[in-house]
Order: sequence, then C-alpha cells, then structure tokens
Amino acid sequence: MQIRNLGGSGLRVSAVGLGCNNFGQRTDLETSRKVIHRAIDLGITLFDTADIYAGMGGSETVLGEVLGDRRKDIVLATKYSKPMATDGTKQGASRRYIMSAIEASLRRLKTDYIDLYQQHDCDPLTPIEETLRALDDLVRQGKVRYIGNSNFPAWRIAEAELTARQLNVNRFVSCQDEYSLVVRDIEKDLLPAAQEYRLGLLPFFPLASGLLTGKYKRGAAAPEDTRFAKAPALRERYVTPRNEEIVEKLQAFAQARGHSMLELAFSWLASRPQVSSVIAGATRVEQVEQNVKAIDWKLTTEELAEIDKITKG
Repeated sequence: MQIRNLGGSGLRVSAVGLGCNNFGQRTDLETSRKVIHRAIDLGITLFDTADIYAGMGGSETVLGEVLGDRRKDIVLATKYSKPMATDGTKQGASRRYIMSAIEASLRRLKTDYIDLYQQHDCDPLTPIEETLRALDDLVRQGKVRYIGNSNFPAWRIAEAELTARQLNVNRFVSCQDEYSLVVRDIEKDLLPAAQEYRLGLLPFFPLASGLLTGKYKRGAAAPEDTRFAKAPALRERYVTPRNEEIVEKLQAFAQARGHSMLELAFSWLASRPQVSSVIAGATRVEQVEQNVKAIDWKLTTEELAEIDKITKG
C-alpha cells in the first residue's frame, strides 16, 4: 500500500482510504467488522466517516464497537456540520455546536482524539474566524490532530486559509470533494486553490456511484440490487448521453491494455498530484481487496493525455 502525506501536513495516509458510510446502514455489525479488519490487514490506514452517516451516528458507533485496540493503527477521520436533528439545533460550524459535536463523536467512536476533523459543508451563518478559533482550541486540547473541509467552493478555501494566517491558528490541511473521470468540475477553481494552499484532496464517489464499474450497459435497464436500480434520481444524475459515451470509450481504453474500469478509475485519481487518498466504500471484503489492487496501474503521460481527450471531449 502506498503511503502519502495529506497535503502539506505531516499526516501520512494510505493511497486508498475506506469510506465508512455503509456501516450501520447497508452492512450489519458482523459484516462491517470483517470489512474493517480486512482493510487494516491490507494496509488501509485512512478511515473516513461522519456523524451524519448511517442515520445520526450509526457509522461512528459501529467503528467504536469494532476498532478496539486497532484504533491506534489507523488515521480516523470524521466530519461535523450536517444536520443531526430535525429542528435545526444540531448543525453548522459555530463554537457552541462544534464543542458539543466533537464530544458526541468521541463518545460514539470510543476514542479520545480524532486524527482529521472535517467540516462537512459551509456554514453561511457563522464567521469563519469563529469556526477556526474553535477548531484550533480542539487541536490545542489534544482532541483533534488536524482539520479539513468538505464541499467548500474555492473562494471559501481561500478565505479560510487567509483567515488562519491572520489569526495564527491551525489551518485546513485537506479538502474532500467529488472527483472522478466523469465529474471533473473541481479542476477549474478548487484544484488550483488546493494546490496553492497545499491541501490534500480526498476525492469521494471515485466510481460515480457505480457508473465507472462497467456493470451498467448503455441503453439497458440497471441490474437489480444495484444502486441505480434502487435510486432512480441517482441514475438520472449520472447516466447521461455524454457520460455513457465516455464510459464506452474508457472501457475500450482499459480493455485494450488488459485492465478493468475499476483499475482505470482508481489509478487515474491516484495519479493526480493533489490526491492524497482515494475514498472508497465497501460492503464486502472482496470489494476492499479489489480497491486496494486497483491503484497499481501506473499510467503513462501518453495514456493520461488520451484519457483527457476522452473525458474532456
């Protein structure tokens, strides 16, 4: 397993991370236990969860039950700010909420510190100064090691960076955003900002919710028990004429070189200079094993240029 620095920080993470949103939702406790332990055995160190995953803390609770002594072997990342109550009282990035959210996450995860604490979304109601001072206090208290953001536009990232410098407080070291062979929007503004401020990118949905696995055929109905079959809105979002054409060309590209679509999707992301770790979920042990092997393809400069032609049109 490749190990990389998370952006410009000293935090080292595995090139493939385990997305934990399935735990407590799509996988029961025993299945989750098998996936978690197999991931650690294979060298995955970055475990990414959130307080909102699996229904108000379910994923964090599963991790707290399963990790035990192996907690010390991983980089545990979680998130705050998404609504944790229907009445709007538990959400956002105010000092008051952050201080309560961290305690709840620590309790569920059965740990006394979080390696990477990430703001899950922007909070337009709270000044970034207040948020960063609160997070800095958590770092100084030893409850958090590093801080990151998710779903921030480029200008918010710049604002947070400049504010952290002015206040002389801990800065964000990572950003977590959607990025894949068919979703490359962040290359326009966000990636240049991440590069300028040395933020490690943690791309989620690397397979575009399954579109890039190759299991969906153009013009055919989605197979039963797949994500697109169960979520028509998701299928409508990703299965567009443009994306279908891209996937067909990418499949031919990968097959001509003796590789799978999974290997192409993961290896392409791993080749991007800003990417520190590719976040990938798993509901079975076999999926974890496939994900770990999928970044072994070292794409050449010529291959990367051809991929650009296919995906950028």
